[in-house]
Amino acid sequence: MMISTKGRYAIRVMLDLAENDRGQYIPLKDIAERQEISKKYLEIIVKEMVTGGLVTGVSGKGGGYKLCRKPDEYTLYEILALMEGSMSPVACLAEAQNTCPRRGICQTLPLWTEYDQMLRDFFSRKKLSDLIREQP
Repeated sequence: MMISTKGRYAIRVMLDLAENDRGQYIPLKDIAERQEISKKYLEIIVKEMVTGGLVTGVSGKGGGYKLCRKPDEYTLYEILALMEGSMSPVACLAEAQNTCPRRGICQTLPLWTEYDQMLRDFFSRKKLSDLIREQP
């Protein structure tokens, strides 16, 4: 399973919002500068994050973005799943209902199912707050 740039950047944006939260909306240009990521690319990512309910945004003067919840209420799995779509390592597990005609006889399905569950468990146990650096 390869996490895309979009998924990795989404975590960095969420982390930036968490670490720089002063109760106000944070301008995207500030996040882009701190994270050294193109503001244009971040606009695309943040739009998906707003639609997905991870962050809230306000445009205009005093506008920007902030988290909808506390950092310890976000799992890395939910962030990645929103940005990546399916996190499943194989197509048959990406479907809500495994409709593969070989599912009853597939000798590799248990391997992929176990790997899928390990990934899901790993990223579900990790909270956004686990990544926050303590400020000196």
